[in-house]
Amino acid sequence: METTELLRKYNIAAPRYTSYPTVPYWNNQHFNEGQWKSRLLSAYAQHREEGISLYIHLPFCESLCTYCGCNTRITKNHGVELPYIEALLQEWKMYVALLGEQPKIKEIHLGGGTPTFFSATNLQQLLQSIAGAAQFDTEAACSFEGHPDNTTAEHLQTLYSLGFKRLSLGIQDFDPKVQYMINRYQTPAQVKHITELARKMGYQSINYDLIYGLPGQNMEGLTRTIDEVIGLKPDRIAFYSYAHVPWIKAGQRHFTEADIPQGNEKFALYQKGREMLVAAGYEEIGMDHFALPTDSLFIAYQQNKLHRNFMGYTDQHTQILLGLGVSSISDCGTAFAQNAKTVEEYKQYIKDGVLAVQKGHLLDAEDLSIRRHILSLMCQNSTCFETEVPAQVMQRLQPMIEDRLVAIRNREVKILPLGRSFLRNTCMAFDDRLWQQQPQTQLFSAAI
Repeated sequence: METTELLRKYNIAAPRYTSYPTVPYWNNQHFNEGQWKSRLLSAYAQHREEGISLYIHLPFCESLCTYCGCNTRITKNHGVELPYIEALLQEWKMYVALLGEQPKIKEIHLGGGTPTFFSATNLQQLLQSIAGAAQFDTEAACSFEGHPDNTTAEHLQTLYSLGFKRLSLGIQDFDPKVQYMINRYQTPAQVKHITELARKMGYQSINYDLIYGLPGQNMEGLTRTIDEVIGLKPDRIAFYSYAHVPWIKAGQRHFTEADIPQGNEKFALYQKGREMLVAAGYEEIGMDHFALPTDSLFIAYQQNKLHRNFMGYTDQHTQILLGLGVSSISDCGTAFAQNAKTVEEYKQYIKDGVLAVQKGHLLDAEDLSIRRHILSLMCQNSTCFETEVPAQVMQRLQPMIEDRLVAIRNREVKILPLGRSFLRNTCMAFDDRLWQQQPQTQLFSAAI
């Protein structure tokens, strides 16, 4: 089948599968804070020695990037920094008290929003208070997201001194027309300056975020952007599909579908970018990610140690992920918990002395089994059943088998090279909750 026909067939609304079940299918009616605490404590008792992952959501941005689907708060008032940090530290103290000790932190990521909205001094206060008297463990993977327009040498040096060795820069596109449409500005010169500074300081892995399918984007502009990126040679590149969800993110209503590459045009952008990155020596990893062969993400992929959680792909595997801050999601293996989604609600929970978890899901045995298969597909492009592949999964995969996107040999489901572009579709075949309750409204962005 021609690629254009495959695109027409499989470019449907599909989850990104940072979790299973996906958030719209969480059974929140059977979830409460007490159950979350109980399952977290049980998981910690079993996995205490491996340590935890920690995600801290810093939601503030000085201006709205209209493409963005993240939970943000737009303000130029930097007086919001310290009160928010105080709430984060109080939340952390609650978790430390619950666990009965300061847990070993194996991985920490600062996301947003714009973490570099916060001053270097305030970030230092936050992180030193969390780490305690010592810096983070030398083996811990510490990373943060930075906006090229406001990440300073002071940010880089302060975080490096605390053990941060990984930096992710949100670039999206260098084309001035696209930057105008999405209200996100940075130049190749700025990105080069920050990248070189970070490397001189000793940062071991630098990631660039790029997006295809943005409003105003075309083949010529995207090609120039990727040429610039390849010249700077970041260690990792996340090459995401733009998720157009204006029913969720009002900022995306600043442009219409007429401004956005659609169908074959968008897929051609993806194919071109992918071809350029592979030709430049980047290895494709899972969904949307590329890394140089020397980067720890690719090494983890080669060694079957790649993991995926609410922070994305990682070379660290922990059973427990704690999310601090507004809208953050925590995961203890058998339960998910998400914090309140507005700054005001979040701070009120903390002020009242209770965890800010507002919704969640308790995974049953079937959830855990399906989650294992989807995680394996996302990280290793294959999964294996202990017995026969379930009949309903076989049936759902049959069109993809016929189109040579997927192969089944004995008890293994394997994604073929062409099928890697349709990874989300393959995972959908395993998603029993989605098949049992077909959405009546659009919940997810398009697969490509």
